[in-house]
Amino acid sequence: MPNRRRFLSAAGVGTLFTLAGPGPKVKAAGSANDRISLGFIGSGIRGTGLINEFKRVQGLRFPAVCDLYDGCLARAKEQIAADIAVSKDYRAVLDRKDIDAVVIATPDHLHKKLTLDALSAGKHVYIEKPLTWSLDEGAEIIEAQKRSGKLLQVGSQGKTSPLTAKARELVQSGALGQVTMIRLSNHRNDAQGAWKYPVPPDASGRTIAWSKFLGDRPNRSFDPEVFFQWRRWWEFSGGVATDLFVHLLTWLHEVMNVQAPVSAVSQGGLYYWKDGRDVPDVLNTLFEYREGFVVDMYVHLASAYPEANNVILGTKAALTWTDDTLFLHPEPEDTGVQGYGTMQWPKAARERYYVSKGWLPSGRPKTPLTAPKPIQEIKIERGPSHAEWFIISLRDNKPSRETAEEGHLAAGAGHIANIAYRKGRKIGWDWKTGKITEG
Repeated sequence: MPNRRRFLSAAGVGTLFTLAGPGPKVKAAGSANDRISLGFIGSGIRGTGLINEFKRVQGLRFPAVCDLYDGCLARAKEQIAADIAVSKDYRAVLDRKDIDAVVIATPDHLHKKLTLDALSAGKHVYIEKPLTWSLDEGAEIIEAQKRSGKLLQVGSQGKTSPLTAKARELVQSGALGQVTMIRLSNHRNDAQGAWKYPVPPDASGRTIAWSKFLGDRPNRSFDPEVFFQWRRWWEFSGGVATDLFVHLLTWLHEVMNVQAPVSAVSQGGLYYWKDGRDVPDVLNTLFEYREGFVVDMYVHLASAYPEANNVILGTKAALTWTDDTLFLHPEPEDTGVQGYGTMQWPKAARERYYVSKGWLPSGRPKTPLTAPKPIQEIKIERGPSHAEWFIISLRDNKPSRETAEEGHLAAGAGHIANIAYRKGRKIGWDWKTGKITEG
């Protein structure tokens, strides 16, 4: 079972790194007419989705796929072609000279080793979020990417959407005024949303490379639920914080043009899905940002109530959104005249006050007040997918649209949320040095 002491120790190690610029330009795989060759390491649920995403991008080849379960390899052949090379050994993908880049979509605890080995093998890397299983892993990946000169893009799809870009534009233009609080959430209420995925009927030690799944984790008996539902345990994931929080955090950091929170305090627990997991199914974290705002973020795996409380609150307007529309809610204008605040004054004093403000002695304006501004709807057109941006960066020698630094800071915020939850106290984070403080 997960070792609590080992997790907290790994998550809290201070590691020094310096944020770079947008990242080095990489040597293109060829001209726009050349076919870029992608290998896939992990073709489970997320890997299957990524194969479909990259298949929609023209000019790509998919010669090889690695996964630890025979069924996933069979599914990959159905998706791509019956003659692709498949293996349960990821080195079979990395050692191929005809592969330009790899797409890594595996359990979190394998991310660091696979990413480091891929960069060392001279491959560009698309790595699913979260970038890391523990806080200390980020700096090592950042440095390895810099040394390699290869492109690395972290896979948080919301970061590059046109809706995100427009929300960022509105915030940075001052349309919202001063932002002091943001609320973000994710609601689910079914087994699928709680990662309790069905176990295939043929799952066994013969069809699954169990020891490769464990990696550097202590040996344990084969358990198909652990293999297919690994997010339920600290030993292999960071639970809701590094899965669902990180989506929200990546979006937040892009829209607000910030890098990371400086502290977190968390409350929650395992209230409903008491099925052997040890990660919470309800987690609420309050993040504080040096730029002068707080973020109230939570995930609830036992309620599907509509998420109408996702909002950026500014002094001039609030911003809400759906998948393709932003809604700007203007704040009412302050008339500068206080009726409630002067309620206890004598009548004569109140009348003089109103007159001094240019109103009638009765407390009514001389002319009608300006009508409240209507809610503004901003429809957003679709743009390139996050996967397509990875290929655009490769072909056009452009920097990564989600760098190792950005991926580390989003995942790191999720990690400090978990540390705050597991330690039961507020956690401070100096993300430039990696130092963690309690208090």
